[in-house]
Amino acid sequence: MVRPGHTVKRRGTAGPVGVTASRQAALAILTDVRQGALLDAAFDRRTEALDLRDRRWVHELVWGVLRTRASLDALIATRVRGGLGVLHAEVLELLRLGAQQLLAMGSVPAYAAIGQTVELVKARHGVGAARLVNAVLRRIDRERSAGELEIAEPADSLAALAQRTSHPLWVVARWVARWGMAEAAQLLEANNGAAPIILRPYGVATEVLAAQLAAESVTTTPVALTGDSLQLPPGVALTTLGAFREGCCFVQDPAATLVARYADIPEGSTVADLCAAPGGKALELSRRAARVLCADRSPARVARMTAGFTRVGTTRLQPLVADATAPAIAPVDMVLLDVPCTGTGTFRRHPDARWRLQISDLAVLGAAQRAILAGAARVVRPGGLLVYSTCSLEPEENDAVVDAFLAAHGDFSLEPPAPGTVPASVLDEGRLRVLPQRHGHDGAFAARLRRAA
Repeated sequence: MVRPGHTVKRRGTAGPVGVTASRQAALAILTDVRQGALLDAAFDRRTEALDLRDRRWVHELVWGVLRTRASLDALIATRVRGGLGVLHAEVLELLRLGAQQLLAMGSVPAYAAIGQTVELVKARHGVGAARLVNAVLRRIDRERSAGELEIAEPADSLAALAQRTSHPLWVVARWVARWGMAEAAQLLEANNGAAPIILRPYGVATEVLAAQLAAESVTTTPVALTGDSLQLPPGVALTTLGAFREGCCFVQDPAATLVARYADIPEGSTVADLCAAPGGKALELSRRAARVLCADRSPARVARMTAGFTRVGTTRLQPLVADATAPAIAPVDMVLLDVPCTGTGTFRRHPDARWRLQISDLAVLGAAQRAILAGAARVVRPGGLLVYSTCSLEPEENDAVVDAFLAAHGDFSLEPPAPGTVPASVLDEGRLRVLPQRHGHDGAFAARLRRAA
């Protein structure tokens, strides 16, 4: 058996002879991301033909490159005459891929990491570029083996932290100003860890789900803050589990579970989740709601959400295509708005987002969020609830949006959930605030707003 990272000739594989399909897929994914594609979608598209083992290997490599890109670039820059600016964008991507295999993927022999990368460069950019890449990677490998590998750090402490944790400098500066150097560093490091797979039972008790998984030789662990969730051990293929295929569970980070719990909806409510895709919060709300309208303006996302609902066999969820700024529905008991946002609380899951984000996005998204919130408020019945949430850590998308809404809508007021609904540690003056560096999960924000009767 040949490991995914080893040199292997694959008959029928497009690309240079002798280069693994997994490495070609990794390059294609990074190219797609550089050209504006979302990482998850690019990964699914480019690895569709690979087996499960190769998909895992590509995931480890690509996510690793994106989580360490700044430090990889600092390493490469001092070993290329003229710096990164002289390199073709794709050659730089290949150098990152090769260096990551050498430095962080112990299952890959150095000869495979170097030789395969050089062959890809030679086929796509010629012999000259291949010689340069060969020289750089061999030097990195030689220095690594001798314990002499060094990465020069900037003299400025913020720039050094940004390089070491591989985040844009402007993001690091914001977070240090808000939380201080030590706590910001904890957040940055948390963003570079692997996100675990956490399951929520559906239609079965947590103990029953745990027993089903144990019967498949999968030992789960309970999860802090949401004790009835179960964390899978690393390396488990979700789709191979009978409990998952049979619809006894769905995947959800505790931050999202806490948003649904914070909503604290009465039993038998009619709920509209107006930015519902991919549907996890709607599933959580359906535990107590009699009916959940699950809206998204993208027909493709609604179709995928519907497929997920079909798997768990629920009858309380009604998917529909609708625009949250002007939803064509009658007033309901509760509206959940998990609005589009920068996603700075989910950088560990989406490491591409940190490199795509621009500071101007905060203003653009903030304006869109205010418009969605104002539109959704019109379909909250008198006496009903409006829950605004994001997976962002940024005040411009969270408290500022809620405060502006309350100032303009005197018939709404902040109403915290009943005591004990969620742990006190995630409440901040009545608002839900989950922080990766403090709570160990994705970031989330929510505000529960009551409309006057």
